[in-house]
Amino acid sequence: MSSAVIVDAVRTPVAKGKPGGAYAEIHPVDLHAVPLRALVERTGIDPVVVDDVISGAVAQVGEQSGNTARWALLAAGYPESVPGVTVDRQCGSSQQALHFAAQGVIAGAYDVAVASGVESMSRIPIGSQTLGLDFAGPTVAARYAPSLIPQGIAAERIAARWGFSRTQLDEFAALSHDRATRAWKDGLFDGEIARVNDLATDETIRSTTTTEGLAGLRLAFADDAWTERFPEIDWKVTAGNSSPVNDGAAALLVTSEEAAQRLGLRPRARVHSFAVAGDDPLFMLTGIIPATQKVLERAGLTIDDIDAFEVNEAFSSVVLAWQAETGASLEKVNVNGGAIAIGHPLGGSGARLTTTLLNVLEQREGRFGLQVMCEAGGLANATIIERI
Repeated sequence: MSSAVIVDAVRTPVAKGKPGGAYAEIHPVDLHAVPLRALVERTGIDPVVVDDVISGAVAQVGEQSGNTARWALLAAGYPESVPGVTVDRQCGSSQQALHFAAQGVIAGAYDVAVASGVESMSRIPIGSQTLGLDFAGPTVAARYAPSLIPQGIAAERIAARWGFSRTQLDEFAALSHDRATRAWKDGLFDGEIARVNDLATDETIRSTTTTEGLAGLRLAFADDAWTERFPEIDWKVTAGNSSPVNDGAAALLVTSEEAAQRLGLRPRARVHSFAVAGDDPLFMLTGIIPATQKVLERAGLTIDDIDAFEVNEAFSSVVLAWQAETGASLEKVNVNGGAIAIGHPLGGSGARLTTTLLNVLEQREGRFGLQVMCEAGGLANATIIERI
């Protein structure tokens, strides 16, 4: 079997995903085309050799519908002969795209593939694809009666189960902003960025964020209906210790080692191991714990063998629960900041995390990096890459 290697990875700066955000006037296909085009420019590859473009997008409606991957690759100038497909594993969609690309290479179905993702939450608001729909159906509703819950309530349940205080959640959020601010200042993101317009940094990073300032924010989910259903929760989740809504895109060039050599490309990392896992939909965001265990077992590694982690910061409580269960050192987790600061453009976040993880490994001369993503429905993707 061939090994799957990452030749290059690139992302846009992440913008606010609401009217007035830096990308609010950009069609999501054109936003997605930016990192796809940048891969060609950075590597010098002829896109005619790309066997498939596999892309993640969550809200596949409106301007992000109709297999948005196909339109993005054409907007990027790829030949009409290059196919594309759009996948949805919720927040892990573009991480799943990487898994599919790597699996295709390992199986011999692809020599060269692109894994990418996009989300334009300013133009396609969160929840647009399920708005007003009974997407789970009556049988699932009966199994999880009286009803399924939104992610914010899941984040509150996690905080309650693991006993995190409001201060702990806010301290972690402030750390994310501080790390991301320092990373931009020190030029640590420069090598992974494809500029879109005049946006010079990730738009939702707030350099002045403090734990004390976050403590003044109101609760985000504590309305009467939910407090009555979950009386055991001491409500703590706010907009400040949650990821914002965002626009952004990212892309990775994945090849076999043989194809890289034949095409004169220098691989930067090997896709070492990958796994997906499911967990309780009423805790929803805890799937990253069994997914981490599963991918480490498949890799034959321990948590201490990992030099850098990217754990998506959907909410502070999610990362802190994962850390409590895995024993990973927070000194290795999201060292250049995470989604609470950088942002979480849903379908693009998986590829964005891989892009950042690859650069962190190179900056710190680490060998193994582990990325894990919580997803709606109690799902999670986990990936281990090995720097070459």
